[in-house]
Amino acid sequence: MKFMKFTLIILQIVLFNALFGQGMIKKAIELPEPEIKEGALLMEALAERASMREFREEPISLQHISNMLWAANGINRPEEEKRTAPSAINAQDIDVYVFFKSAVYRYDAHKHMLSRVKTGDYREQVAARQEFVLEAPVIFLLVSDFSRFDRGDQEQKFTWANMDAGFVGQNILLYCASENFATVPRAQMNKDKLRDILDLEDSQHLMLNFPVSHKAK
Repeated sequence: MKFMKFTLIILQIVLFNALFGQGMIKKAIELPEPEIKEGALLMEALAERASMREFREEPISLQHISNMLWAANGINRPEEEKRTAPSAINAQDIDVYVFFKSAVYRYDAHKHMLSRVKTGDYREQVAARQEFVLEAPVIFLLVSDFSRFDRGDQEQKFTWANMDAGFVGQNILLYCASENFATVPRAQMNKDKLRDILDLEDSQHLMLNFPVSHKAK
């Protein structure tokens, strides 16, 4: 059993490095189907939910990244194109950006895939002055696109965006608790620099970010 577990970890690291290592950065990554029957029960996940600031650099498998993205804001009712997270007036305004050491990707929920946005390591801009964030191998960043709200003034849209980011963020937190990952919700980041890096429109607003890793031993 220990040998099988060790072999699985090695295979996951090899796959992660092949996809995200320098010099082998793909424009698009098709994610494996989410494992919707894996993880702890909801009440167990709630019991384990906690903010953690100690991370490990060990890569997270592509399967777990797939699961986490689907849990965060994936499509769970394809016939209606509805999501795992609710959104105000069904605007589906939240986009999830994924920061790796070698590149930044955006999650396409409809195709369940990652699309490359930028090559390079920009995790430092998300970490801002909190260096512990850089120890996490992956960071999830939530962006709300106000142009998807078809009504409401700017104040109302900010209220809706904060709600929707909270829904998606809670899904990330509960998934991490269910699979024994470490994470913490953060609002701190270098927003001006990240806007340029991600080439955001005026209607797009950075909301929250979540560094994720295996729990520190």
